Amino acid sequence: MKNKLGQNFLIDEKTAKREVEYADISKDDVVLEIGPGKGILTKILAEKAKKVIAVEIDEKLFFQLKPLVSDNVELIHSDILKIDLKNISGFNKVVANLPFQISSPITFQLLDYDFDVAILIYQKEFAERMVAKSGSKNYSRLSVNVYYKADCEILETIPSSFFKPVPKIDSCIVKLVLKKQAPFEVRNKKFFFELTKKLFTYRRKKIKTIIKKYYTKNLKDIPFLENRVEDLSPDQIGLISNHLINKQTLFTSVK
Repeated sequence: MKNKLGQNFLIDEKTAKREVEYADISKDDVVLEIGPGKGILTKILAEKAKKVIAVEIDEKLFFQLKPLVSDNVELIHSDILKIDLKNISGFNKVVANLPFQISSPITFQLLDYDFDVAILIYQKEFAERMVAKSGSKNYSRLSVNVYYKADCEILETIPSSFFKPVPKIDSCIVKLVLKKQAPFEVRNKKFFFELTKKLFTYRRKKIKTIIKKYYTKNLKDIPFLENRVEDLSPDQIGLISNHLINKQTLFTSVK
């Protein structure tokens, strides 16, 4: 195992089959798989899908897997984080046992792509952050971004013993479905996500302290100034964002 790649291979075939069932794969589907590893999930997907696009960063695994996959599997040797997903032709579903070390960046990347459903395995701690509500210890920037862009559900917990090498904590199968309509109004999405990132970077500070530091000293009409971000719901953060957008004294350039 190359620790730097975060490789913990799923060895339980029944779990892999349930992933495919959760995704409701049919012969009309083109499926993206991230980190196929030794191919336990790839083979099951290939039996059900029209096409599987499997992206593997590990050169050794790539060449081991290449002669074993069927004709409807396109195996790509690359770092998924360096690929523009819009350049991968036509996948509509994502099913993957994600390398744990790229959980955060690949999730943000996927949320910017248009797909029907994603069934993904994450470490349990990360999955709980994805669905966390305001006021809870797991509530984070990730929670807000996921809530704004997708319906997210933890389907089941998977014991760590189902992986090799065995990770320190259990994992979860998570279902992501992109929302067709945003749950609340955001006048500038880029600014909203940048604001959210800053607020959670200083999650123990009051909102007013962060706004005065980065945006404006004119705090008139801005709501929730005495709160901390961990106590605010995503739509309340959106309300702060919209008020700041209306200010003429922003320190940052928003386009």
